[in-house]
Amino acid sequence: MAGSAGRASLAREMGVLGLTATGVCAMVGAGINIIPFMIQRNVPGIGPYVVLAFLFAALPAALAGLAYAILASAMPRAGGSYVYASRGLSPYLGFVASFSQWFALCIAIGVVSYVLVPFIRDIAVAARWSGTAAALETGPVRLLISLGVLWAAVAANLRGIVFYQRLVVPLMFLTFALGGVVIVAGFWFDANDLAAALMAREGRAVPNLPGGFQPWPFLSASAVLFASFIGFDAIAQAGGEARNPGRTLPMAIGLAVGSVALFYLLFTAAVYHAVPWQYVATEALQRDVTAPGLLGYLLPPFWTVVIVSAAAVALAKDLPAMLLATSRLMFAWAEDGIFPKAVAAVHPRHRTPHVAVVASGVMATLGILGSHLAGDFFLGIDILVTAMLVNFLAMAASVLTLPRRNPVLARAITVLPNAAHRVPLAVLAVVVIAGFLAVHTIKDLTSPAAAWYFRSTWVWLAVMAAGTVVYVREVTRLKATGVDLSARFAALPPE
Repeated sequence: MAGSAGRASLAREMGVLGLTATGVCAMVGAGINIIPFMIQRNVPGIGPYVVLAFLFAALPAALAGLAYAILASAMPRAGGSYVYASRGLSPYLGFVASFSQWFALCIAIGVVSYVLVPFIRDIAVAARWSGTAAALETGPVRLLISLGVLWAAVAANLRGIVFYQRLVVPLMFLTFALGGVVIVAGFWFDANDLAAALMAREGRAVPNLPGGFQPWPFLSASAVLFASFIGFDAIAQAGGEARNPGRTLPMAIGLAVGSVALFYLLFTAAVYHAVPWQYVATEALQRDVTAPGLLGYLLPPFWTVVIVSAAAVALAKDLPAMLLATSRLMFAWAEDGIFPKAVAAVHPRHRTPHVAVVASGVMATLGILGSHLAGDFFLGIDILVTAMLVNFLAMAASVLTLPRRNPVLARAITVLPNAAHRVPLAVLAVVVIAGFLAVHTIKDLTSPAAAWYFRSTWVWLAVMAAGTVVYVREVTRLKATGVDLSARFAALPPE
């Protein structure tokens, strides 16, 4: 399909399966294999309550997913979250919220690329390749591997949607299937098996730590674990490439959130069933721990290599889906004229926004470098949580304000079209998400930090300020050329 002025446009070639795979691939990776276990270091005191905190963290994710599904049914375009908020809330809030989302997701792409290396290290450990494992612990090697994986994902995104779907759909099924191996193994063994294996292999016992319930660590951990559910919004960003988007986008969001939530809970519960939380907490203070690495004490070397390799694949497959999401946000800004027009360029053959894909790759490279210099990838996770909670809050608010600001678009809603049902759920979403944002911000500002730039709140505010500068500059330019901004932001971007 030709775009405006005869130029190439995005191709509507994604069905429900491809869209669902996009959400699943963007969600399942670091969120399940690392965060539920490294949370013992990031939030001391969570102890044995990780699974319960995970369940609580699913509440704002489910409510945000519902808000996305409602808005996607009425506004199926590329860069979904930006389009939803700019048409339903305000152009300024839509841009700066999605700008911070873009920045945070790019940093998260860098973080995922960076934390992939410990999985490769665990493969070497399981295979008894001690020299290789030691080399993978060195800074330069970890940095080079991370960069190589990232730019391979950039290349995959540049190939087009058909190639992209052929990549992510099999990876989605492979991730669930091999994750099932971890679930079975976790429930097959128990804490006594781990204690015996640890004593036999290393001559040490599982530490004995107190594990009483503490409300603040529980809430703080829930806010961080919420990051594991981030990713389904990638489905909305692909709105410009979905077939029959008014139906397929909400359906894919529901399928992705529901299936991943169930998978997360079973996976995390299985690992903590086999590996005592006291051991996880002690190890997390000394090194980056992973689910397959923890289960390695209980499995024969062959199966350990298999599940760690599968986890590495699951982590790497996050990257294409997340790059799709970030590049489509940039594309949508440029289509609206509030970002340089060159970013909206579409490759004439592959019909991908190639300039936006490469630009997102460059920003993700900075995420890798930042993780390397900071020495702790949780800074990137905390930035992501802050930005996405703000973005999800904007989505919930947009559900409430769209009928007043843009009644024509509101009449196109097909998911919960009855306002009597939709409004109470949107109000609940605003309250719950705002509460999680408050908890996460307080945790960030009160935790020890070496400098202000190691606090996600200040980094996020700096990014919002940068986004404001970009917005004011571009809007001023549009006004000077006589563009009717009210009309532009009252309608959807062109196909």
